[in-house]
Amino acid sequence: MAIRINIDVMLAKRKMSVTELSEKVGITMANISILKNGKAKAIRMDTLDKICRSLGCQPGDILEYVEEEGEENGDGRDHDR
Repeated sequence: MAIRINIDVMLAKRKMSVTELSEKVGITMANISILKNGKAKAIRMDTLDKICRSLGCQPGDILEYVEEEGEENGDGRDHDR
């Protein structure tokens, strides 16, 4: 399982800098960068809420599930057969 974080896409669409988002959300630029680069293990719901408010978007605009190569459907069964 891989969750892709598309904060950089939303920042570009909103013409907003990482610095500006960091100030609006109230977290460090380093933590925004960790999220942006997909290195975060988790995100607090209140942080996600603040990011969405600041960017004027929905969680699904910045979080995307991407199935990794060779990954099954999660229950060990191949549902395409």
